[in-house]
Amino acid sequence: MTAGPVSNDSVSDAELVGRALRGDDRAFRVLVERYESAVASTVIGMLGPGDEADDVGQETFIRFYRSMKKYRGDASLKTYLTRIAINLSLNALKRRRGLMERFVSRDQATAPPPEPALNGVGAVESRETKEAVQHAIQQLNSKHRAVIVLRMIDGYSTKETAEILGVPSGTVLSRLARAMDALKPMLRPYASGHET
Repeated sequence: MTAGPVSNDSVSDAELVGRALRGDDRAFRVLVERYESAVASTVIGMLGPGDEADDVGQETFIRFYRSMKKYRGDASLKTYLTRIAINLSLNALKRRRGLMERFVSRDQATAPPPEPALNGVGAVESRETKEAVQHAIQQLNSKHRAVIVLRMIDGYSTKETAEILGVPSGTVLSRLARAMDALKPMLRPYASGHET
């Protein structure tokens, strides 16, 4: 028989993991509900929105469920899940790159980012800017994209990003600087005032 009711906020991650390991499906469901938006943010940041991101998000929790016994609590559960999500996203990017190399000529230019709206206001302009940012991030190589997603979108510290990626903090800072330099020209048309 399982323990009493599980509230989304009142029980620690460690307790929920312990209950899930003892077969309490409700405890695992609470963990999913608690962290699904964080995982989705990471995966969508890495892959863009769509079915592939949905699949990787689901696979993140499946992998965690299968390897829950290995979770020792050295890092927060959010960091642990983000590490799984990043690794699965990087694998998906490798598969995507392999497929693209088979079907697209290397001489073919990539599509330019969408043009900024000249007369757009409010929600339309905001949506187009968000799409332009997402498109620009997708143009980065996977190492730079991972740092941008973790630091600038998910809000992890440099130290946390280094732990998730398994690299030194200096490498995170270096990749972040290079990624920001690469993004600047792509996003210049979307800067305030649309000045070029």
